[in-house]
Amino acid sequence: MAVRERPLSPHLQIYRPQITSVLSILHRLTGVALGVGTIVLVWWLVAAAVGPDAFDSAQGFLGSLFGYLILFGWSWALFYHLCNGIRHLVWDAGWGFDLDVLAKTGWLTVGASTALTVLAWIIGLASMGG
Repeated sequence: MAVRERPLSPHLQIYRPQITSVLSILHRLTGVALGVGTIVLVWWLVAAAVGPDAFDSAQGFLGSLFGYLILFGWSWALFYHLCNGIRHLVWDAGWGFDLDVLAKTGWLTVGASTALTVLAWIIGLASMGG
């Protein structure tokens, strides 16, 4: 009798990515991004406390195009993590487990986090006068 070699557990080569799995992985990645972004925020605050030269250096970096991209990505990660966390709270209450509802709330989470990010940046840039 021949022994069939099969994988020990499901993996990405067998299963097609679904919105629930992709958003779950994205939730973990945004959590890591928020941790790294918090370190950048602390660097900026410490630079402000150290003195004008350190603050100018930090502000120059964060005010550059690359700095703005980092801040935009960090703010999207914040809003995505918030929206997906609310989605998980709804699940904890026992609601939203039907497949069509899972897909709709998943896309709603992506859309809401994107809209909130753009809105926050529009308001933020308008308040700075630029």
